[in-house]
Amino acid sequence: MDLTKLSTETRNQKSMELDTMSVAEILQLMNSEDQTVPLAIQKQLPQIENAVEIIIQQFKKGGRLIYLGAGTSGRLGVLDAAECVPTFGTDPSLVQGLIAGGQSAMTVAVEGAEDSLSLAEEDLKKLDLNEDDAVVGLAASGRTPYVIGALKYAQTVQAATISIACNENAEISKFAKYPIEVVTGPEVLTGSTRLKAGTAQKLVLNMISTTSMIKLGKAYQNLMIDVKPTNDKLVERAKRIIMQATDCDYQTAADTLQAADQDVKVAIIMILTGSDKDNAVNNLKQNDGFVRKAMKED
Repeated sequence: MDLTKLSTETRNQKSMELDTMSVAEILQLMNSEDQTVPLAIQKQLPQIENAVEIIIQQFKKGGRLIYLGAGTSGRLGVLDAAECVPTFGTDPSLVQGLIAGGQSAMTVAVEGAEDSLSLAEEDLKKLDLNEDDAVVGLAASGRTPYVIGALKYAQTVQAATISIACNENAEISKFAKYPIEVVTGPEVLTGSTRLKAGTAQKLVLNMISTTSMIKLGKAYQNLMIDVKPTNDKLVERAKRIIMQATDCDYQTAADTLQAADQDVKVAIIMILTGSDKDNAVNNLKQNDGFVRKAMKED
């Protein structure tokens, strides 16, 4: 294994005296290096767009989005998947995150797990991966065997395959139909890819899940209309969203939310169109959950 060819593993010339720098100097250097990440992502926007388009297509076929990685990359995938449930009101099965070594690897490193080519196949078989699903393999190095094994197996069931690496000509790119390579370069602390590389992966995952969900009708204007009011804070957020979407007062939002059985989308349509709950629900179903389209039905 030759790591010297990986830009994420080379030494950053700007931080060669890192151990002698003051706190302020270290912070300034890290901040300066972090600012290069969005520019690296910008170069890959066409590739990210292709990935998002295929994910949306798979969702519309009834498929799922499966993130998969080891170490930091795996944890970021699990995090993004978990956040889709409260943010977009999705079923936990719609977006899932797998990490080499299982859930215990979220907090404690599982030795050798990322080096297995077969472990990912076993994990994906447990999920009954099929041709309607999309698999996103994450590896900062671009060479993690666990991710390669996952993408190879995904190909055999004809699932959509996407990879996210932080090096050029990444090995995992060879096994993905939609490869994304965000080249973040040497880290301030050599080889610590939880820094710039981790930030890049997190930003790309934000783009993938958020854009996909918006295109599934889970936003109206720039509002989170599929949020599920499962606690007091989220109930208040739901009321505020209704107020912002309809320009109604607090009491109207509260009353309509209750009449809509705590469904923010339904409440918004009821207020904006003057329809009752049943009509609002039917219009939403007929328009695949898109609020703007449902409002045109009245």
